Amino acid sequence: MKKRRLGKTGLEVSEVGYGTWQLGSSEFWGTIEDKEAHALVHCALDLGCNLFDTAPNYTDTHSERLLGEALKGRRDEVVLVSKFGHVPGGGTDYSEEWMWQSLHDSLERLQTDYLDVFMLHSPHPEFRDGSHPIWDAVRKARDQGKIRFYGASLDWSDEIFQCLETSDAQVLEVLFNILHQDARRTFDLVREKDVGILTKVPLDSGWLSGKYNAQSTFTGVRDRWTPEQIRQRAELIDQLAWLTEDGTPLPQKALAYLLSYPEVGCVIPGARSIRQLETNMGASGSQLTMSERSRLETFWNEHTNNGTNLLPW
Repeated sequence: MKKRRLGKTGLEVSEVGYGTWQLGSSEFWGTIEDKEAHALVHCALDLGCNLFDTAPNYTDTHSERLLGEALKGRRDEVVLVSKFGHVPGGGTDYSEEWMWQSLHDSLERLQTDYLDVFMLHSPHPEFRDGSHPIWDAVRKARDQGKIRFYGASLDWSDEIFQCLETSDAQVLEVLFNILHQDARRTFDLVREKDVGILTKVPLDSGWLSGKYNAQSTFTGVRDRWTPEQIRQRAELIDQLAWLTEDGTPLPQKALAYLLSYPEVGCVIPGARSIRQLETNMGASGSQLTMSERSRLETFWNEHTNNGTNLLPW
């Protein structure tokens, strides 16, 4: 597993991390035994992964709890990322009072004294602005040693620009994959400010794993897509057939695309099986030619009309 510098934090992180929003049993993801979840975390560690991304609302706090149990005795080997703002059980709360409560609860579940990175989780516009008092509260948590670095988890380029231009965030987690390339518009400013970038939803909720088509049906969190949107995504995936002509699995090509950008510190795909995990981790060191990257950029420019008609998430 290759490692990269995570911006100005100086943290050395594995190119491929583990996004644990599916880790644990939930009404959306189904049942997974605790011992299976622990085995996934241990397998990731064995494969060289050292960055784990979680949040209090992931599988209704079970993700953090399971990570804490699995990493017991190995805390110093990993970079732990968690968030606040999305409340377990539903809803959002970005108040200073909730931030402290959420941080305290996260540390307890993760069985640690500190987080390496603490993020505002998809904050509303006023909270993305670095002049909002919540950023002072986050800095206070850093000064107390409860967190080392901070930032926000964001989706679109306008959100990223706002946060980069107004805050002193050291790390941002951004929506970025072959079908959603809006974030790369911000990379000049990312380099200028030397902000570490984690990429979430790198396989577009499973579409870039190659397992879905126009006839696929969805339940849980994935039932947000209309039949028309499912057909549109399936058509776009069909247009990517050339990408795997060399025999490389689509997920590895999709992750290699993101890693072709030096601004990206770590990609954080999820996994609910050892096989998925091994495929994801195998993307480290994969090479995408500049010609392939350019072709994928052109593909996105064309299907979004140069970013003016973005695909719904």
